[in-house]
Amino acid sequence: MPVADWPENKGRAEIAMTSRRLAAAALLAVLFAIGSAARAEAQYLVSGNDEKRSWDENGQALVLPPGKDTVSIIDIRNRVEPRVIANLPLMNTIAGPPTSLAITPDNRLALIANGLLWTADGTRWKGVPDDKLFVVDLAAAPPRVAATIAVGRQPAGMAINRAGTLALVANRADDSVSVLAIKGSQVTLLDTVTLAEQEAPKLDASAVAIAPDGKRALVTLSRADRVELLTIDGTKVSDTGYAMTTGIRPSNVQITPDGKLGLVANRGTGGSDGQADTLAIIDLEQTPPRVIDQIVVGDGPVGLDVSPVGGYAAVLLANGTMSPRNAFFHHDQSQIVLLRIEGKKVQKVAEMEIGPAAKGLAFSPDGRFLYAGSFVDGKIVVLRIQGTKLVQVGELALGGHPASLRGSTP
Repeated sequence: MPVADWPENKGRAEIAMTSRRLAAAALLAVLFAIGSAARAEAQYLVSGNDEKRSWDENGQALVLPPGKDTVSIIDIRNRVEPRVIANLPLMNTIAGPPTSLAITPDNRLALIANGLLWTADGTRWKGVPDDKLFVVDLAAAPPRVAATIAVGRQPAGMAINRAGTLALVANRADDSVSVLAIKGSQVTLLDTVTLAEQEAPKLDASAVAIAPDGKRALVTLSRADRVELLTIDGTKVSDTGYAMTTGIRPSNVQITPDGKLGLVANRGTGGSDGQADTLAIIDLEQTPPRVIDQIVVGDGPVGLDVSPVGGYAAVLLANGTMSPRNAFFHHDQSQIVLLRIEGKKVQKVAEMEIGPAAKGLAFSPDGRFLYAGSFVDGKIVVLRIQGTKLVQVGELALGGHPASLRGSTP
């Protein structure tokens, strides 16, 4: 009998083979765990880059042909050295609040809305309301557009609930809110909630925010100078009919992570016109909610975000940078205003110049860094929050002009 066939050697061979199989299985499990952890640790920003609008050296607006817009997917795991991992050829617009896109809390999907479709008007170009929302698969390598959904006309501000199961989109041309269900990588349009007030037939529903408990939402009605309260029961979204007068032309809204306060950026009648504009503070713990304070922030608040860990909010001011140079209120630089939130007290603590025609803002998930999109410069500026100071610690050249910017926080 060959030595290999001896019973004791057969047993040793079987044990060795079993050990090798177990080791291979363990290695696969480790590799799977590492891959899963890497996916779980993914942290992105999305920047919508509008190449159809610009300004000449005298500050006069330029209207350019379409075809060069992009959406940049930006990895921010290295906070001070973010990097672009994909540029998708998707149309985006600088018109409206810079919140026309969002990322699910698990960083699996990005939702990108396009408010205006660029069409020929004789020898010129003009924007007409679009109704497209693109679903981007961030788990794909590289990220790719997985679906296109028709929502309301001129979709603008967008919010995703903390559970990552529901998204709301404010539609400016329709004065409505689209309700979308998110399940895994599938996004489905469930309903459209029409907003209506007798005294204001054109409301300009422009931005929306969902409370952390997922049971209420706030929608800015810019032309009515109000913010509407919606209720959410599962996937059923209803208009309560209750609206708060928050200031002149509210255009952006966010809710603090503890759900106690709503913050509303009021742009004023002329947008950026040299006049001081305000941030309205809504007490969401009162029944019904109501405005309890107004904070003077400066000229033309457009970008607005709150820290996901609480304590801070930031406002980005147009500051006349998109106005003709001969206007008395023209400035060469936009401004960021940092606000500290303590209980229900909101106070301006710092401000700094950021770059011309800046719009979008996004906090890092840990709340320690702030990212701002400088439109004319074509870059993302990275800021560190140090107590009551903002310190620039980096920047990222995009190769496009950031008109909107969001992270994976509501």
